[in-house]
Amino acid sequence: MFVKLLSLATLIVFASKSSSQAADIRGLDKGTPEMKSATTLAFGPDDILFVGDAKAATLFAIATGDMEGDASKASINIENLPKAIEEVLHAAKVEINDLAVNPHTGSAFVAVSADDKAALVKIDGGGKITPLSLINVSYSKVALTDAPEDKVTGEGRRIKNNRMDSITDIAFFENKVLVSGLSNALSPSTVRELNFPFTESDKGMGIEIYHAAHGKSEDTSAMRTFVPMMIDGEPNLLGAYVCTPLVRIPVKDLEAAGKKLKATTVAELGNMNRPLDMIAYEKDGASYLLLSNSARGVMKISTAGLKENKGLTEPVRGGGKAGQDYTSVDSMAGVIQMDKLNDHSALILVHPDNSPQNLKTVPLP
Repeated sequence: MFVKLLSLATLIVFASKSSSQAADIRGLDKGTPEMKSATTLAFGPDDILFVGDAKAATLFAIATGDMEGDASKASINIENLPKAIEEVLHAAKVEINDLAVNPHTGSAFVAVSADDKAALVKIDGGGKITPLSLINVSYSKVALTDAPEDKVTGEGRRIKNNRMDSITDIAFFENKVLVSGLSNALSPSTVRELNFPFTESDKGMGIEIYHAAHGKSEDTSAMRTFVPMMIDGEPNLLGAYVCTPLVRIPVKDLEAAGKKLKATTVAELGNMNRPLDMIAYEKDGASYLLLSNSARGVMKISTAGLKENKGLTEPVRGGGKAGQDYTSVDSMAGVIQMDKLNDHSALILVHPDNSPQNLKTVPLP
């Protein structure tokens, strides 16, 4: 018994020391991050969670302490997730903004608005929900330069606050933090490439796309969701825009093109639609994208031929599709958030019409 207790204590000390060392290496300091919102999540190295605070146009890196767990054995299934989180946070109302899975442990982290305040919760691989305390944690932050003004403009259906699109998605890729969103530059659609540990904010690259459903080039709408992936040995971003162009951007172009670059529109997936979330995965020796949408369900998109795809240059009218082929995944209807849980499974947040938001583990299609 003494040996077992000693081993457990040693493991706890080792895990704590490893987390502390990781925080030191990553340039984190102790303190309490003050977030105006928690809108976007992505996992980085070790136990570090990146949190996009769109309201403050600020990106946080937080050491979560989540070092134990086996993603290959994780299985999370929770009915009515907002209600379950309300009970844990003792909140009257919870709105879920994003989720991200720690690929090492299989724990899921959820960004929420709890009674209109930013909060984070952890869901371990077995489905246990706990608040992620932000008191005296190891963290760092960087404020985005040239962020849109925090101001409501327009009227009726056109009312908006562009600040809330300052951060639309995040990914950690090859020791960089990539951030999509809007800026106040002449070409507002922006992708930023930030060094980590954080030093200073990158002004970002303006992104111009050919929007086949509109039949013209555009640079004013934010990329809603994206994934980084290797295409024939070269790092690329694949991103989706409203209404629904899918574009490819070589990562090297983010540094080489100056203030603005033109992405390659590799697919038009249909108009009157909003992309919600996207993941990349491999199955049976082939690679795919899984894209959830507001009006067109979940699409399984083949990545075959992406390098040879020269891009769409002609209009695609009437809600048609062109470019990369896809199939609809009917079994995943109603998915609003998702992340890869392990090599075989995805974690999805499902919200069918007039039904609660349920968190499910499902096989990758």
